[in-house]
Amino acid sequence: MTKTAWVTGSSSGIGRALAKRLVSDGYCVAVSARNADSLASLAAEHPGPIMAFPLDVTDREAVRRVAGEVVAAMGPIDLAVFAAGSYTRDYADDFSSERTRQMFDLNVMGTANCLETVMPAMIARKAGHIAVVASVTSYVGLPGAASYGATKAALNSMCEALYPDLAAKGVKMTIINPGFVATPLTEKNDFPMPFLVSSEEAADTIAKGLEKGKFEIVFPWKMALAIRLLHALPHSLRFALTRKMLRS
Repeated sequence: MTKTAWVTGSSSGIGRALAKRLVSDGYCVAVSARNADSLASLAAEHPGPIMAFPLDVTDREAVRRVAGEVVAAMGPIDLAVFAAGSYTRDYADDFSSERTRQMFDLNVMGTANCLETVMPAMIARKAGHIAVVASVTSYVGLPGAASYGATKAALNSMCEALYPDLAAKGVKMTIINPGFVATPLTEKNDFPMPFLVSSEEAADTIAKGLEKGKFEIVFPWKMALAIRLLHALPHSLRFALTRKMLRS
């Protein structure tokens, strides 16, 4: 029987590449994002297996409505991947609470809106798999990522808290922590991005991790190792290194 996946944030980047990969793995995929034209082009590339459902995940009622439309058109959601998110660099001299609020609204509350919508049906069926895209920046505070890193740390904590509860109810939970991935969001970075991978490479790693039922999918491993080692250092050494990341 063909399984149904719902991927948010699929107009570009990781979400778009993962939607294509899931089709090759035999899924029928519902794709959602705010960019309706980009979704339409994606669906046109794969008529049938991919259906477009434009959505702003920050709109709680719209999330409920679209989730219902997905189920009505494609059947119960077996796999939900919540990849919608945004990234803006911030530093002490240009820190903005409004920008922080906007990132939390999309990255955290948008994901919470989606979780709230899909979990009850999966729990009732005692089946299903939920995956949330966060970032390795959740491991340690990095200059320029004060707000972004905080949103991704919140997602990691949220998923870790939900995991045992969902597992007891027959539902899988996965957190995805990528390093630098070549996407429209990272194109605006004006600094070297070590261990950069393509969206297709990211999608391949994610799909394999989901198939194995991993709780955490983190990549590339060199970036993950570097960040974890940085976090393990005493504060004095850690700040000595992160100070070098400051823009001039």
